[in-house]
Order: sequence, then C-alpha cells, then structure tokens
Amino acid sequence: MSCKSLRIIQLSVALVLMMAAQAAFAHQIKAAITTVLFNPHTQNIEVMHRFNLHDAEHAVKALFDKHADILDDKTTQKAFADYVAARFALLNADAESLALKTVGYEVEGKFFWVYQETAEPPKLEGLTIRHDALRDLWPAQINTLNVEGKGDIKTLTFRDNVELLSVEFKHHH
Repeated sequence: MSCKSLRIIQLSVALVLMMAAQAAFAHQIKAAITTVLFNPHTQNIEVMHRFNLHDAEHAVKALFDKHADILDDKTTQKAFADYVAARFALLNADAESLALKTVGYEVEGKFFWVYQETAEPPKLEGLTIRHDALRDLWPAQINTLNVEGKGDIKTLTFRDNVELLSVEFKHHH
C-alpha cells in the first residue's frame, strides 16, 4: 500500500470519527423553537412553542417527580405547559405584559407543543420577549424564537445570560 493510499484511509477514518462525534453531540444540544405569529385573520398573536420530546421527558422528571410521564399523563402535560407559560412573556413598549392564555398542548411525533395566544393590541411598535423555559434546568438550553407576520421574519436567540430580547416593527399594514 502506498503512503498516499494510507493517508487517504487515515483521513477517511478521521472524518468518519468527527462526524460520529458531531452526531452524538448534536443529540445533547438542548434547544427549543418558538414561533410568535401575528395572524391577520384572527387579529391575534399566536405563540407556538416546540420542545424536543426527549428534553421534555427529562424536564418533567426533574421539575415535578421522577415518575412524571409527559407522553401519557394529561396532568403532567398540563403542568409542563403551565411551566412554559410561566417562563415566557411578551411585553409592549411600556414594558406591560400582554395577557397570554394557554390554548392547548400536545405530543406530536418527537415534539411536545405548547400553544398560547392573545389579542393583538391596536398599536404595537415592538415587543420585548422573555423566554426562560428549561433554562433554569439546563444553562446550555437555547431557545430560538421567530416573529412572523410583521414584515420580515425576525429571529431572536435566548442563550447564556440573555433574559430579554426585543423586536421593533416598522409601520406595517
């Protein structure tokens, strides 16, 4: 076997090992995605939180009790939805909290969803948002939030010590 062939094999093995390590690491990343949608048909602000079911399963055992079952127990599902709601807030320009109500939650495939909504205030020039769900359990938790329906999609990322993030809306009709 030539030195060149051996080098190619070594590089191939190194690449496969790196990809395997990345795959293992990717599963350990704690992350959630939230969409804040301004729905022109209902005049509501609709909030959809999507958590990895695997993370939600671990979270309820740490938050509530070691036998908590988010898959099959409606009480645990409601408790987790309430936990999420208590750690999420939309604030207007005067730092007043918009009254979000939880309208549902469900297990769908590999995800646990929590749904909230509120009426869109008549004059809303922007939002300040708090999204602390799971960040009290796992400091490495990353909550990504997309604001849709007010011009271009705006993406906010809650990580590390970030507690509040804001978006501004240009006068959009």
